[in-house]
Amino acid sequence: MMVSKPFNVLLKGPLLPQRLQDNLDAHFATSRLWQQDDQAAWLAQHGASIDALVTSGNALMGANAALLAQLPNLKVICSNGVGYDAIDIAAAEARGIVVTNTPGVLNSCVADTGMALLLDVARRISASDRYVRAGEWLAKGRYPLTTKVGGKVCGIVGLGGIGKELAKRAQAFDMDVHFYNPRSRPDVPYTRHDSLLSLAKQADFLVLTLPGGASTHHLVNAEVLRALGPKGFLINIARGSVVDEQALIAALEAGEIAGAGLDVFEQEPSVPAALLTRDDVVITPHLASSTVETMAAMADLVFENLLAFSQGEAVLTRVV
Repeated sequence: MMVSKPFNVLLKGPLLPQRLQDNLDAHFATSRLWQQDDQAAWLAQHGASIDALVTSGNALMGANAALLAQLPNLKVICSNGVGYDAIDIAAAEARGIVVTNTPGVLNSCVADTGMALLLDVARRISASDRYVRAGEWLAKGRYPLTTKVGGKVCGIVGLGGIGKELAKRAQAFDMDVHFYNPRSRPDVPYTRHDSLLSLAKQADFLVLTLPGGASTHHLVNAEVLRALGPKGFLINIARGSVVDEQALIAALEAGEIAGAGLDVFEQEPSVPAALLTRDDVVITPHLASSTVETMAAMADLVFENLLAFSQGEAVLTRVV
C-alpha cells in the first residue's frame, strides 16, 4: 500500500491562536519553530521538508528573506492577519510561493476600535477616567471642556474594507466623511481628495486605515501633521510604519495637532516614552482586531486557505 507524503506545516510563533494550532495539528504534520532550542540548526536539518509556513504580518512574526531561504521547498505562506508588511512578498513571488492573508473578517472590529479611539481622544474618556481615579474631581472640580464629534470632518486615508466600515460609523455620529484613496471610488457618496495634504487640511480627525509597507512608510510626516492643524486629531489603526513617530511627538509637543489615538507603533511592543505621559494621546496595544469572534474567524480563514492549497484547490484570499 502506497503511503502519501505528509504535508508539512511550520508554525512560526506562539502568537498564532490556539484554535488555529489545534486545527492544523488535526489535519497536517506540524512543527513549531519557537519551541526549537536552536532554530537555525533545526531549520538546517528540517527546512527542506517544509511545505507550508503559517505566520502573521505582526513585526514579531512575519517571514523575512533569511527564513524563506532556509525553506527551499516552501510552497505556501498563510498569514493570520490582513497586513503582510512583515512578510517578504517580493522574495515569495520570485519563488512562486503563494501567500494568503485574512481580509474582510476583521473589518468591523478594526473599525470599531478606530471609532473608539476617535471618541476617546476627542472627549478625553481615558484622561478623565484617570482624573476621577486620582481624586482630582474632588480636589479640582469639573474636568476641562472637550471636543464635540458630531458635525466634524472625518478624513479617512485608505478607503478599503476597513475604511468603509469606519465611514459608516462616523456617519452614525453625524460626521461628514472625506477620504483620500489612490484609486477613485465612484461607489461611495463621500468627498474624495486628490492628495493626503488636501484631506489633512480639511479633516478634524485624520483616520489611517491603509496598508503598511515600503510604499506607505512615513506617509504621515511633519508636513501632513502641520496641515492637520492645532484642532485636528490623528487616529492610527493601520500600521505604525505609516506615521513618522518622531514627527508626531514633535507636533504634539509644539501643539501643532490636538491629539492622537494610536493602536499601532513603529517598534512594537515598544512605545516612545514621550507618548506615554500625554493626556492628549490614547494608546492601545495593537488590539483593533482582538475580539473572540474576529480571532476565531481569522483562524478559520487561515486554515481554510491552507486546506484548499493542500488539496490542489484555489486559495480563498490570495495576496500573490
